[in-house]
Amino acid sequence: MSTLAAARADNFYYPPEWEPKKGGLNKFNGQHALRERARKIDQGILIIRFEMPYNIWCGGCESMIAKGVRFNAEKKQVGNYYSTKIWSFSMKAACCRHEIVIQTDPQNCEYVITSGARKKIEEYDAEDAETMVLPVDDDKTKLVDPFKRLEHQEGDMKKKKEAEPVLVRLQRISDSRHSDDYSMNRSLRAKLRGQRKRVAEEEAVSRKSGLGIRLLPVSEEDSAAASCVKFATKFERNRKDKRALIHSTSIFSGSSNSSSSVPDKRRLELEAKRRKINAGTASKLLSGGIKPSSLARASVPSRKKFRA
Repeated sequence: MSTLAAARADNFYYPPEWEPKKGGLNKFNGQHALRERARKIDQGILIIRFEMPYNIWCGGCESMIAKGVRFNAEKKQVGNYYSTKIWSFSMKAACCRHEIVIQTDPQNCEYVITSGARKKIEEYDAEDAETMVLPVDDDKTKLVDPFKRLEHQEGDMKKKKEAEPVLVRLQRISDSRHSDDYSMNRSLRAKLRGQRKRVAEEEAVSRKSGLGIRLLPVSEEDSAAASCVKFATKFERNRKDKRALIHSTSIFSGSSNSSSSVPDKRRLELEAKRRKINAGTASKLLSGGIKPSSLARASVPSRKKFRA
């Protein structure tokens, strides 16, 4: 082993005080070979991983436990069927901690729920499921009777004659396809070369278009559907808004129109304030030599002088 910890994990580490006359490592350490799984071995119980054989309904909370769910179950022998042992598995449901007990049934070769749950009955049609119908016990007993067996054989021969033409045709098709291995290999390689070439062309077109994915080939239906779709661009929306604003305003600048909007009035007020600011005041304002509040106070006397 590579390290001492790995040797101890695999139970291959023998301490210096161990001697062969003291027995194996488990006896020397005073433990069972199965560790915690054998903590109830004196009662005949062994802890194992039990997998649910079919779908069941929990008896505690009525929730379904699916087939294949695994549990830590207590395995113990509860009887015998001739020389075959009957095992019982007790486990706790994860949904409600309800105890479920399942036993083996060697006579019928299945698992039987003893307590804590019930089996989920699932019925299906063999034709819908496309599965083979297995013979039931009644059909098996009919084969023991010579007359029933003769009738059964006659039915099988009739089915064989009906399906023989189809089987022969399928066999001929299979033979014709696999008769020449060289031709089959040649056609397959040509098909793969054409497919790789097509994929390379599509990837080149995608990279040319700036896309990171490969697009499908263009079809007539896609072209027709794309021609019917029109996307409204930002330029078109701005042009429509400007034209609507022009049509809503009056052509006379001096006329007072009561239907003028609030943004137009705000624009006129800003233009009037802009005319009141002279060049010197604006340069001082930009250089920080004058505050905007003092500019407002200074504009009042200049307006009175202008009126005088």
